[in-house]
Amino acid sequence: MFLLERLPLYIKLARLDRPIGILLLLWPTLWAVWIASNGHPPLLILFIFAGGTVLMRSAGCVINDYADRDIDKHVKRTQHRPVTSGQVSTREALWLAATLAILALLLILPLNTLTLLLSVPAVILAGSYPYTKRFLAIPQAYLGIAFGFGIPMAFAAIQNNVPTIAWWLLLANIFWCIAYDTEYAMVDRDDDIYLGIHSSALFFGKYDVLAVMGCYTLAIGILVYVGLLLHLGSAYYLGLAAAGGIALYHYTLIRDRQRDNCFKAFLHNNWFGAAVFAGIALDYLALY
Repeated sequence: MFLLERLPLYIKLARLDRPIGILLLLWPTLWAVWIASNGHPPLLILFIFAGGTVLMRSAGCVINDYADRDIDKHVKRTQHRPVTSGQVSTREALWLAATLAILALLLILPLNTLTLLLSVPAVILAGSYPYTKRFLAIPQAYLGIAFGFGIPMAFAAIQNNVPTIAWWLLLANIFWCIAYDTEYAMVDRDDDIYLGIHSSALFFGKYDVLAVMGCYTLAIGILVYVGLLLHLGSAYYLGLAAAGGIALYHYTLIRDRQRDNCFKAFLHNNWFGAAVFAGIALDYLALY
């Protein structure tokens, strides 16, 4: 009965009511799953990585709110989150994060040894990211590694190897993550200055919009290189062209640095990831 009463708060704490983070984590993982399997991913692999994405993103959100509990109370947008507002105790938060991480580990137990070994740095990255905002100038780059670590794990699970192409995909994801999370950081710029929190929006300063567009360009450029290495066809490049159009749309939203539009651009990045995935999936579908 206690658990049922607390469940709505746990759902809110794990951000299961806000799936954008799951999608931003899921798309690059699916890119890798499709490429590693030549467009024919085993259903078990799909289930494991989709479920693992939900669990690890949720665990990361819980740890983030635990780490920022003394900061969130000073930010209007976050002051009502369950931990900082006292609705969920710190002990409950830690238990919830541990439970989610253990469930994710159980989910990948059927996979090979290399994938299990890679899960260790994946957990460390997810758990440590919230603390990087205290000392890293661009914590968004660290987040890009954490959000993209499903890429090498997917290759390991399917090929029992992590080829060079996986690391190129990870690098593309890092630049994409810096782009969209800088848009997010532009929303909280004033609060971050007041609280002494590092962010890419503060690091880039008046060049923040240029930096966002530059990161989008680098991400797409790397993905073009990936396509050349894999000899992918026109459907793939049409997907990248669509992603580029989406990035240009984001420029129209963020160029005036208005908070609501910057947040809208951040949320819209789901379609950037989806466009890239659609290009990959359709290209492999055309081959078979």
